[in-house]
Amino acid sequence: QVQLVESGGDLVQPGGSLRLSCAASGFTFVSAAMNWYRQAPGKEREWVAHITSTGRSTNYADSVKGRFTISRDNAKKSVYLQMNSLKPEDTAVYFCNAVAGLVGYWGQGTQVTVSS
Repeated sequence: QVQLVESGGDLVQPGGSLRLSCAASGFTFVSAAMNWYRQAPGKEREWVAHITSTGRSTNYADSVKGRFTISRDNAKKSVYLQMNSLKPEDTAVYFCNAVAGLVGYWGQGTQVTVSS
């Protein structure tokens, strides 16, 4: 059974930092590219960051470039999103996504709220 379990979401003040984690099981993690997406209230889900299966290449949405860092630990079957200099507009539910061949998997999401 495929599982992606996100954690680390919280309420944080503007300018603060959070680290999200996503633990994977039930598929060949080392072969999967991984993404983080987010969905703010009343908005469509948007892509945030991507990392290749080896971890050698990453890409970011312009809105988070320079502030967020995606990484992975294949031994732990986990992917991470380090979020710095958080802004109120980063408030959203953050989802972990795995792409294994032609199949995509999603986690249940973790809430990040940036507010003073």
